[in-house]
Amino acid sequence: MSEKVSEREERLHKLDELKKQGIDAYPAKTNRSHRVAGALADFAKLEKAGKKITLAGRLRSIREHGNLTFVHLDDGSGSIQLAVSKKEIGPDGYKNFLKLIDAGDFIEADGKLFITHKGERSLMASEWRLLAKALRPLPDKFHGLTDEEERLRKRYLDIMFNPEVKELIIKRARFWQAMREFLLKEGFLEVETPVLENTTGGADARPFITHHNALDIDVYLRISMGELWQKRLMVAGLEKTFEIGRQFRNEGLSHEHLQDYTQMELYWAYADYNDGMRLVEKLYKHLAQETFGTLEFTIGKFEIDLGNKWEVYDYRGIIKEKTGIDILSADLKQIEAVLKKLKINYDQNGFNITRGIDNLWKFCRKQLAGPGFLLNVPVVMEPLAKRMADNPELVQRFQVILAGSEMGKGYSELNDPLDQAERFTEQQKLRDSGDDEAQMFDHEFVEALEYGMPPTCGFGISERLFSFLANRPVRECQIFPLLRPKK
Repeated sequence: MSEKVSEREERLHKLDELKKQGIDAYPAKTNRSHRVAGALADFAKLEKAGKKITLAGRLRSIREHGNLTFVHLDDGSGSIQLAVSKKEIGPDGYKNFLKLIDAGDFIEADGKLFITHKGERSLMASEWRLLAKALRPLPDKFHGLTDEEERLRKRYLDIMFNPEVKELIIKRARFWQAMREFLLKEGFLEVETPVLENTTGGADARPFITHHNALDIDVYLRISMGELWQKRLMVAGLEKTFEIGRQFRNEGLSHEHLQDYTQMELYWAYADYNDGMRLVEKLYKHLAQETFGTLEFTIGKFEIDLGNKWEVYDYRGIIKEKTGIDILSADLKQIEAVLKKLKINYDQNGFNITRGIDNLWKFCRKQLAGPGFLLNVPVVMEPLAKRMADNPELVQRFQVILAGSEMGKGYSELNDPLDQAERFTEQQKLRDSGDDEAQMFDHEFVEALEYGMPPTCGFGISERLFSFLANRPVRECQIFPLLRPKK
C-alpha cells in the first residue's frame, strides 16, 4: 500500500472515530463572526476590548508542543495563527484535536486575540468545532509543478498553493466586469441569444454538432456571440446591444486558441466602423486600466503601450510588402507557391484562395507590434461586412492588432439583403467543396434583412485579450480548461 493511500486510510479511520463520538464531520452551518482579514484589520481594537470572536477556515499547518499546539488557519482572505491549549479547551477537547484533526481539515474556533511573545498576532482558542474532514492530505508543495496538465487538472491545488493563480482569476473577473460596466455606461443593453442553433453564423469556424432529442434534430453550438441574432435586434429597432457569454469552435488547441471560451459582441445601430474604432480604443484602455492598473504591457517579445497613438495597418499593403503577393490580383497557384517558399504549413483539406490569403496574413501579422487597427480587407475574406464605397473589392472591417495577433474584429455590418444572399451563396459553395469553416446560408437571417436594418457597426472580442495582457497562455487564464479524461 502506497504512503498516499495509507494516509487516506488513516484519515478514514479518524472519520469513523468522529462518527462513533457522535461528531458531525460535515456540518452545514458555521458560526463564524469575522473573516481572518477583517480580524487582522481590526486586531488592536478587538484585542483591547477582549472580545471573543469566531474564525473559520482550513488548517494549513499543525505544530504540537506538549500541552500547546499552534496551527495556521486560512479562510481565503488571510491566514492567522491559532493557539490550541489543553488548559483552555480541556483535556478531552485537546486530546480529540491532536488525535482526530489533520492539516487540510476545516475547523472553526472561538477565542480572543492576543500577540505571542514572538510578536505574532494570534487567536487563543477556547473551543473548536470540525467543519469538514479532509480525506486526502495536502501536498507538501504544489508550486513549481512542471506538468502543466496536472496543474490544470488539479486547479484547486494550483489556486490554493499559488497566490498568483488566484490573483489571475480575480483579475479575469474584474476584466469582464469592467467590460460590462463600460458598455452599460455607453448605453448598450445586455441581451442573451441562443447557444443552440439550426444554422451557425457570424464567423468562419468549424462548429460542434449535437442532437436535440425533443425536436429530433441535429443542432450546432454557436460559433459567435449571437451575431446574426443581435442584428435581428437591430432590425427590430434596438440601437445598442451586447452579449457576454460562452461560444464554441471545434478547432485546434494553441497558446492562443481554445474550443470553448468567453466572448463579447456588441452591435450599434446608426454607427459605422470608424465609430467602432473610436469606441474600441476607448474600451481597451478602460479594460487595461481597470484590470491591471496600467496601459503598458510586456506581451511575449513585444513591449506595448496602449496609450501610444494606434497604428493603421493596410491588409493588402502589408501582405504585398512582406510576401510580394498582391492579393487582389494573384491566383491560387501563385499564393500556394509563396506559401511553400515561405515554408508556411497549411491545411490542404478544403483549401481555397480565401484560406490561402488568410495563411499569408497570419505569417505577416506576427511581425506587427501594435496597438493598431488593420483595414482594407478584401470582400472575399468577410461575407458579413459592408463594401467600401470607393472600392467594392474591399470591406469596412477593422481588427485590433496587438503583439503579433488579432485581438478583436468589427465592421460596418452588411445590411443589403441581396448582397448578403449572394455572399452566403459563395460561402455555401466553399462549404460544399470541403471548406467546413465557410459560413452556412442562413435564409431566415436574409429574410430579416429584407425588412430593413439600419447602418450598424458590430464588434467582438474574446478572453484572448485578457490572456495577452496577462502575458499568459489562454488555457492558463481559464479557471477550469477542458482536459482529456484521466486514464
